[in-house]
Amino acid sequence: MKKKVVVGLSGGVDSSVAAYLLKEEGYDVIGLFMKNWHDDSVTISEECPWLEDSNDALIVAEKLGIPFQTVDLSKEYKERIVDYMFKEYEMGRTPNPDVLCNREIKFDVFMKIALQLGADYVATGHYCRKGILKNADGSETYQLLSGADGNKDQSYFLCQLSQEQLAKTLFPIGEIIKPEVRRIAAENQLITADKKDSQGLCFIGKVRLPEFLQQKLKPKKGVIVEVPSDVALYNKSVPSFESKQEELAFNSEKPIYHKEDGRVVGEHQGAHYFTKGQRKGLAVGGTKEPLFVIDTDVDENVIYTGQGKMHPGLYRKTLFVNEDEIHWVRPDLALKVDETMQVMARIRYRQALEKATLYKIEGGLYVDFENKQSAITEGQFVAWYVDEELLGSGVIA
Repeated sequence: MKKKVVVGLSGGVDSSVAAYLLKEEGYDVIGLFMKNWHDDSVTISEECPWLEDSNDALIVAEKLGIPFQTVDLSKEYKERIVDYMFKEYEMGRTPNPDVLCNREIKFDVFMKIALQLGADYVATGHYCRKGILKNADGSETYQLLSGADGNKDQSYFLCQLSQEQLAKTLFPIGEIIKPEVRRIAAENQLITADKKDSQGLCFIGKVRLPEFLQQKLKPKKGVIVEVPSDVALYNKSVPSFESKQEELAFNSEKPIYHKEDGRVVGEHQGAHYFTKGQRKGLAVGGTKEPLFVIDTDVDENVIYTGQGKMHPGLYRKTLFVNEDEIHWVRPDLALKVDETMQVMARIRYRQALEKATLYKIEGGLYVDFENKQSAITEGQFVAWYVDEELLGSGVIA
């Protein structure tokens, strides 16, 4: 009997080709479009209107001769993603809605609907691969592997998936590169063949983030302070450490800034709209090099900035993940207290992998990079790999 697969058809070329490939492989394929957002007032609508996407998904399903339906997950999306985003920004942290959307919506709510429809698997158009290891007792361990297309690898976005979720998931385009995906779509006259990749928030599209956040977080005027590179904070003497843990704790601490550390160079409409490493939206001129946000203080409503992307305030070597935020895609490889692991890690999508060491302690995990990292941002995800395999991830504290 044919295995049944529900494909998350987004109206884009990647999921269209994923559905086509599965059908070619002999699966019984169903297309499902997720409607996750209704409020067009903050969407730059021509960039990613969900209506156009759902129509394109329907046309692709008809072309492939597969059943198609739309599911409205906007209630769950609001509760699990949007409300979480507002809460994080309010606290001065920067969440990653795409990672959360995969964990909470696509591979949880959506997956449950698919399984209720009798599906054996859920498939998506992600550029990543799944490996299967056979264990001595006959059970299987699933690997999350980076996509064959190095330019499009999306494993980072799936860094919170579990063994249970991977067991039921297929990634049909993980082994091929984007130009090949477009070629397959064109050859099979799929309407999405030349469609531009969607940008912006998972399933919302391109939004004006300040306007989006203003729905809940009201504008609040404050000052922008420019902190010079040689401010005393960077001249503080590095203490001699009694232990490696003391050194890690010291290196992971972010500097605390005060208004008197620099000069006021402008005003803003709310510190909670800004994130570390941000350059756009400051609207401050007259500096030799562009200003970058090096920190935000939402309690005092102050944005601290520094000139140039090499400003020392942007760089840190070590970050910490609290115990309850550590996630192992491979629980069998999870570190115990006092254990370490050499890995490659990234703190944002599209960042090149960097050498790092994991140190497990009581209460959490340090990720100690070989080289200092720019704009380590609280609320974002750090993901760690060995070779091509993503082993785990965590929310940066």
